[in-house]
Amino acid sequence: MSAHDNRPASAPTSTYRLQLNAGLTLRDAADLLDQLERLGVGTLYLSPILTATPGSQHGYDVVDPTSVAPALGGDEARSALAHKAHERGMGVVVDIVPNHVSVARPDTNPWWWDLLRLGPDSPYARFFDVDLSLPLLIPVLGEDAQEALTLTDGCLAYHDKRYPLAPGTHEHGDDAETVHRRQHYRLVSWRRGDSELTYRRFFDVDELAAVRVEDPTVFEAAHAEILRWAELGELDGLRLDHIDGLSDPGAYLRRLTARFPGWVVVEKILAPGEDLPQSWPVAGTTGYDALREYTGVLVDPTGEADLTALATGEGVPVDVGATDHTARLQAASTLLRTEVRRIAALVAPHAEEAVAELLAAFAVYRTYLPEGLPEWERAVALAGERRPDLATALAALDRHVRQDPGGEAARRIQQTSGMVVAMGTENTAFYRATRFIALNEVGGDPARFALTPEAFHTCAARREARRPHTMTTLSSHDSKRSEDVRARLAVLSELSADFAGAVRRWSATHPLPEPSLDLLGWQTLVGAWPIGEDRLTGYLLKAAREARLGTSWTEPDPAFEQAVRDWAPAVLTDLRQDVAAFVDRVRVPGWSNSLTQKALQLLGPGVPDLYQGTELWDLSLVDPDNRRPVDHRTRAEILARLESGWRPAVDSTGAAKLHLVRTCLHTRRELRPRGYTPLHAEGPAARHALAFARTSPGAHGPDLAVVGTRLPLTLESTGGWEETVLPLPPGPWTDRLTGRAVPPDRSDGATAPRLSELLGRYPVAVLVRG
Repeated sequence: MSAHDNRPASAPTSTYRLQLNAGLTLRDAADLLDQLERLGVGTLYLSPILTATPGSQHGYDVVDPTSVAPALGGDEARSALAHKAHERGMGVVVDIVPNHVSVARPDTNPWWWDLLRLGPDSPYARFFDVDLSLPLLIPVLGEDAQEALTLTDGCLAYHDKRYPLAPGTHEHGDDAETVHRRQHYRLVSWRRGDSELTYRRFFDVDELAAVRVEDPTVFEAAHAEILRWAELGELDGLRLDHIDGLSDPGAYLRRLTARFPGWVVVEKILAPGEDLPQSWPVAGTTGYDALREYTGVLVDPTGEADLTALATGEGVPVDVGATDHTARLQAASTLLRTEVRRIAALVAPHAEEAVAELLAAFAVYRTYLPEGLPEWERAVALAGERRPDLATALAALDRHVRQDPGGEAARRIQQTSGMVVAMGTENTAFYRATRFIALNEVGGDPARFALTPEAFHTCAARREARRPHTMTTLSSHDSKRSEDVRARLAVLSELSADFAGAVRRWSATHPLPEPSLDLLGWQTLVGAWPIGEDRLTGYLLKAAREARLGTSWTEPDPAFEQAVRDWAPAVLTDLRQDVAAFVDRVRVPGWSNSLTQKALQLLGPGVPDLYQGTELWDLSLVDPDNRRPVDHRTRAEILARLESGWRPAVDSTGAAKLHLVRTCLHTRRELRPRGYTPLHAEGPAARHALAFARTSPGAHGPDLAVVGTRLPLTLESTGGWEETVLPLPPGPWTDRLTGRAVPPDRSDGATAPRLSELLGRYPVAVLVRG
C-alpha cells in the first residue's frame, strides 16, 4: 500500500496555514505534523514553496517556478513532508503565484535574465507581458546613477544588482554608460515606474513582473513542477494567488483543473452579494467574504452614531464611497498610470481621464466579460454620472469593449480594475476612513456597520448551498489585523460613547499628526494591547505611508514621520494606566467574541482555515507583524494538558481558545457536517444568542449544534441570560467543551436548555447528539 492511499479524497475538513521561510522550513513543517494532527487539522496549507528571491520572507516573489526553494529544504523535503502528512491521513495544499515572478535580482531569475540579454530574440520574450518595441525600462536608479553604474564580472552592475550584456555589446575599453545604451533594456530612475513602465507589474511593485500564463507554452513552463507533484500523488490542493490579474481567469482555471483534479480555491475578493462566475471549476475563494460576516454579526449597530460623531468631530472622513472614489482615482491616475496609458492608447489617445474614471467606478474588483456585463454597464454609467464631461470618451470605451469583449483593451481593463480597487480601497481608503477599523479588513465593507443575525444565517445557508467547500478564514497573511484584534474592537461598538470620550481625552494631549491616523492609532492601541513601542511604531508608519495623507512610500515627510515615531513612547509612558484601564473593560468580552466567531467559522459551512498560531490569542497587525515566528512549543504543552482532560478557564493564556479549536476540529473531522439550519433562542436575551444546527452523513436529523454569544457586554449589563432558552432538535445532547450532558426536558424528546446553564462555563457550546 502506498503512503498516499490515506490521503483525503476530496475537500479538506480544515486547513492550517504555515508561513514558510528560512526560519520555518519544509522539514520544520514535517516536525509539526503530529501536533497538528492531534489538534484535529485535516490538511496542511503551505505558503509558496517554489524558489523565491534570496532572503524572501513570504515566497510570493518567485524567481524560478521549476524548482522547490533550496532555502526551504528543496524537493526532497517537500516530498518527505507530503508522505508524512498522507501517512497521518492529512492532505497538503500549496499556494502558487500564476500572475507574476520576481525580477528584483535578475541574476536569480533565468527567464528574465535571458529576456534582458536577448530582447525580442529571447525564447522567453513571450513569457512576459512586455512592450519590446522600445528598450525595456527597468526603474531602479537613484540619484547616484552616474557614478554607481559599473561594468563588473561581465555584467552591468548597479550596487548589488547585476544585469546581463547582449552578445557583442561590450568591447574592451568601453565605459558602463556606452555599454548600457547598447542593451535591450534601460536602467532608469525608480520614479518613472508608475508612468512609463514597459512591462505589466503586480500592482505598483516594479520588482514583480507579470507573466502570460494564458500562453500554453508559458502555462506548461510555469506549472510543470506543480503538476509533477500532483502526478506523484503528493499534492491535494491549490490556493491560487491574485486570480484577477490573469488575462482570462476562467480559461486558466479550466486548463489547470483539467490537469489537476484536487481541491482548488482562488484568492478573490467578493463584494457583498457577489458570486464567483458559475463557469469557474473551483471550490470557492480563500474566505474573506466569510470573514466579513463573522465580524459583522458581532458588531452592535447602536454604536454607529457615536463612532460616526467621533470621526466627524475629529476630521476623519465618514463618507466611505467618496473616500473610496478619491483613493481609487488616485491609484489609477498615479500609481497605475502606465496601465491607464496603455489602455487609452488602444482606444483613443486622449482617453486617459476616462479610463481612470471608469476603473474607479466598479462595484466589484473585476468584471469577467461577457458574464460580468451588468457590472460593466453599471461602472460605465456611474463614471458618466461623476464626469459628464467625459461622456464622449466613455462612450468610445464602452463601444470598443462591447464590440470586442475578448480583445486587448477589454482584457487590460479587466486586469487593471482589480488592482485599482485593491490599491485604492484596501491599501489607501481603509487607512483614511478609519471611523471603525474592525470593518476595514480585506474583503470588508466599512459602509456596512453591522450584520444582523438573520442576514448572517442567510449568508451561511447560501454558502452551504452554492459553494459548500469554499475556504473560510478569520486571519491570514494578508489580514489588516488578526481575528482577536477585530473581536476586541467589536466590543467598542457596545461602548461607543465611552470610547469616543476616551479618544477625545487622549487625543487632546497626545495627537498623531493627521486625523485619520490619529483615530486609527487609538483603536489599534486598544485592540492590540499590550503592544510594544517598536511594533506599534512600525505599524503606524506603514499605515501613514499607505494612507498617503501626511507622508508616503515614495515621498516621505521626515517631520511627519518623526512625530509618528515619537507618539508610541510618549503614549505608552504618559497614558499607560488610562489606556490599560479601558482595555480591562473590553478584554473579557473580546475573548467572548473571539470564541464565538471561531466556533462559527470552524463548524459552519465551508472549509475553515486556521492561520498559524491563532489557536491561542493572537493580537497581530498587518504584515510583516502577522508573520512573526509562532511559539509552537507552548501550544504543544497546552495541547498535551487538554488531551489529559483539562478544561481551562477563559483567561489571558488563551488555552480556552485552543480547547475550542481542538474540540471543533475533531468534531468536524468526525462528523463531516452538512446542511445549515438556524436555531432561534427564546426569552428576554434571545438576540444575544447565535446558533445553528448541521447534520452528518447518514444521521437522521441534526446531530451537531453550535451556539455563541453576541454583544456580551450589553448582555451582562442588562441582566444576563435570565430565562432565555435555546430549543434544540430532539436529543439527548452533550456539550463537548464541558463534557456535560443536556438531556431532553420535554415529553416529545425535544430539548430547550437555559442558556445561563449551557453557557455558564464558556460563551460558546459545541453540542453533539447522542
